[in-house]
Amino acid sequence: MTGVAVVAARKADGQPCGLTANAFTSLSLDPPLVLVCIERSADSHDCIRDAGAFSVNVLAAGDRALAHRFAASGGTRKFDGLVCGTAITGAPILRDAMAWVDCRLEHVHDGGDHSIFIGLVLDGATSGGDPLMFYRGDYEGLHH
Repeated sequence: MTGVAVVAARKADGQPCGLTANAFTSLSLDPPLVLVCIERSADSHDCIRDAGAFSVNVLAAGDRALAHRFAASGGTRKFDGLVCGTAITGAPILRDAMAWVDCRLEHVHDGGDHSIFIGLVLDGATSGGDPLMFYRGDYEGLHH
């Protein structure tokens, strides 16, 4: 069982990109680092790498449709109708995320068919609630 998050960034032309990820974890408290693993063939992989910054938006239990939306290919249309803000880096932050971090990309490491993106956390917030979980190939609330 893992948590579910949307990892987002901005292309050089300002267009947002993003995808659903469940390989996200804290790495260090001093300095504050997180890591996220992104499949190299994912449509947002290069955007996140090239942007030099990304946000991680932790989804709440009621965000199953949002998780499916960002898991599909679809470029910037994934953001249609969503309210997003920004913090320090300019990466999109989903207004309704139960928690988020805004990160500067510090390192990219090879992870087989994935890249391991390590980000320095510059800002973040939480609103509480129950997280959306990924378990046995499906999205569930923590108390399901």
